[in-house]
Amino acid sequence: MSDIRPYEISISDDCVQDLRARLQATRWPEAETPDDWSQGIPLAYTREVVDYWANQYDMQRLAKRLNAYPNFVTEIDGLDIHFMHVRSSHAQAKPLLLTHGWPGSIVEFLKVIPALAEPVEHGGNAEDAFHLVIPCLPGFGFSGKPQTTGWGVDKIARAWAQLMARLGYDHYLAQGGDWGAIVTSAIGRLDPAHCSAIHMNMVIVPPDPNAEDLTELELDALQGLQHYQDWDSGYAKQQSTRPQTLGYALVDSAAGQAAWILEKFWAWTDCNGHPENALSRDELLDNVMVYWVNQAGASSARIYWESFGAAFTGEQVTVATGGTIFPKEIFRTSRRFAEKIYPNIIHWSVQDSGGHFAAFEQPEVYVDQVRACFRQVNPGQAAA
Repeated sequence: MSDIRPYEISISDDCVQDLRARLQATRWPEAETPDDWSQGIPLAYTREVVDYWANQYDMQRLAKRLNAYPNFVTEIDGLDIHFMHVRSSHAQAKPLLLTHGWPGSIVEFLKVIPALAEPVEHGGNAEDAFHLVIPCLPGFGFSGKPQTTGWGVDKIARAWAQLMARLGYDHYLAQGGDWGAIVTSAIGRLDPAHCSAIHMNMVIVPPDPNAEDLTELELDALQGLQHYQDWDSGYAKQQSTRPQTLGYALVDSAAGQAAWILEKFWAWTDCNGHPENALSRDELLDNVMVYWVNQAGASSARIYWESFGAAFTGEQVTVATGGTIFPKEIFRTSRRFAEKIYPNIIHWSVQDSGGHFAAFEQPEVYVDQVRACFRQVNPGQAAA
């Protein structure tokens, strides 16, 4: 099957009633012993968010925000893939594929869609216009959940290439962060005949600790990597080894699903100690809702089981590449180390503020970076 079917996001009354009942019936642990986030998301804040979610949050907000744009589903390799397809009014707009990661979702891109698709209305030029394709990863959001093994990064990259071809885009650009960056890199490696250039806001090429003359950024990146390994990577170990076991808790407990995700928004945003300094409570809950209404606690974790080791191949990606480094990103690097994997860097920028969820946290900077990178590329001229 290669048909593309219109899709409407729907959150049923039964889903809402069940969610509220689960939130109100949450069985809470005792409070953490230190007066900080070092043992995880604090009890007081979690209870505050859960109470807001149950009693004040607009349960149809997510559906209304997503349905403001055209949504579709198409079957690829036996799996339904949900995606937004926002065509610019500018006929010469460049096709751009945007891929999210975990614990993000397509919600991350909602604030940048208008400026990317209709730049003249948002401080840009007609030459900056993009036709946007924004899919949910397999097992995430409104896409189908794989019933067999094999849906790792390379298979997703090939599926995304097939999606772009099915939409009629012979040549296209690709951008992503987190798993979206890894998928984007794989697209550049596997489909260079059609993907003209890529841009990533998380470039996973660690600095060499044995290199001479390490810069301040490189030393800081190495310290950040060590912190991640020591204190911040437990979620990845669990999801890459036992996603099914974790899934029972996340799919059953709305409070648990929220806590599992919101702790990472505290850790990975440039938020000065509180996630709501970076994003509003409603925005954070919109993203959590994508996981909750689709019961995606286990299925979204399986990308780690499929790809956490194999994703970092070290193979060169020779298509034109851009990178933007934000100071609160999990994995950071410098251009000289990135060039070992990406020898054709056409754009590189180091920002003074911002974190892991670039489009979500810093939409204006993100738009500027995407524009600056892809202005240099004619997507009709893919790599040989």
